[in-house]
Amino acid sequence: MASNALFPQLEDHRLEEIDGLLRERFGAPAVRERWDPLTQFIYSVLSSRTKTETSHAVLKNLRVRFGTWEGVRDAPVGEIEAAIADATFADTKAVQLKDALQQITARVGTLTLDFLANYRTDKVRAWIEQFPGAGPKTSAAVVNFSTLRRKALAMDAHHLRVAHRLGLTPRLDAERTEERLMRLVPESWTAEQLDDHHQLIKKLGQEICTFEAPKCGVCPLLKLCPTGQRNTTSPD
Repeated sequence: MASNALFPQLEDHRLEEIDGLLRERFGAPAVRERWDPLTQFIYSVLSSRTKTETSHAVLKNLRVRFGTWEGVRDAPVGEIEAAIADATFADTKAVQLKDALQQITARVGTLTLDFLANYRTDKVRAWIEQFPGAGPKTSAAVVNFSTLRRKALAMDAHHLRVAHRLGLTPRLDAERTEERLMRLVPESWTAEQLDDHHQLIKKLGQEICTFEAPKCGVCPLLKLCPTGQRNTTSPD
């Protein structure tokens, strides 16, 4: 669970340069619709290994089918699974989601995560990560994307891949990669800027720095990327 207090900044300006180059290529990211922490938590659980468009459709389907998150909590697992069938690993996510919503209700007395606004960021993240299927990426999304608006970087597959190919961190897991990256984040960056930066990196990963066939020759970060330079250097 990355925290700037626990991991002080390094004198390294690569993230600023990367951010500027990506903004030149893609423009400013769209303004995110901020959800309450519970809605963001539910979306993040559903979106693992699932395309963004599908994840939004699945979340909408849950709302339409059950009306409230309490309705989802109280529904049979089979009905939840049917409602999220288009999500990857829907059978597992249906069980995890129902269990998490029941546990939140039991611990808080009602189905809400709004109380997390009173917690320190590291405690919020620890609270979120206690649920099955909710790791560092989910907790980062809740604290950074939701109305909580705290500093964090959500390490999805795209962000991990790009960070590792750029050599910003060794090839570590999501938690340790975020910890290393947060040490590179300029002190002046706000939670909103971290969200924007993540969206830009994700777009690069989706469109250019793809998993199977990265388009290194047209990448705006080629001059900064040791992987791209190796891929575009002709053999003697």
